[in-house]
Amino acid sequence: MLQSLAVIGIAVAVIYMFVPHDGKKDPVKAVDYRVELLTVRRAAPYPVAAPVGLPDQDKWKATSVTYDGQADNAWHLGFLDPDKEYVAIEQSSAPDRDKFIRSVAKKATKTEHTQQIAGATWRRWEGPKYDALVREDKGSTTVVTGTAGFAQLERMAAALELKKA
Repeated sequence: MLQSLAVIGIAVAVIYMFVPHDGKKDPVKAVDYRVELLTVRRAAPYPVAAPVGLPDQDKWKATSVTYDGQADNAWHLGFLDPDKEYVAIEQSSAPDRDKFIRSVAKKATKTEHTQQIAGATWRRWEGPKYDALVREDKGSTTVVTGTAGFAQLERMAAALELKKA
């Protein structure tokens, strides 16, 4: 049995040595969300948010995009910021706003702190993993959330353009 394990171990080591490894390549693949954004802006019952004119926009990498019309018109657009922290834009027409916010902001809790960003009032939510900025409009809730600090969340919120097709 030991001889069999030794043979298998040698085979695995040889295969590992000959399989190319690129340790410098970024494992996160960027996504192009433009087509989905145009489609969602036609389908969603609220103005859909996406960044325009984000500072250092070329250093922000879009990593995920989804829309689910069956789940309260949930729009998601995820990014890695220049520091490789996660920032997401989440929107929904869910009637239970707090439940939606807690689910996308990973159990963050509402604070009393509000701030004006680009002419809109945003409330801070703080959590063990994600922090969030929340904007409540008629018919929708917009959440900018993630592992990034509030400074990066504020940059994303300031760059958002809410628009219908």
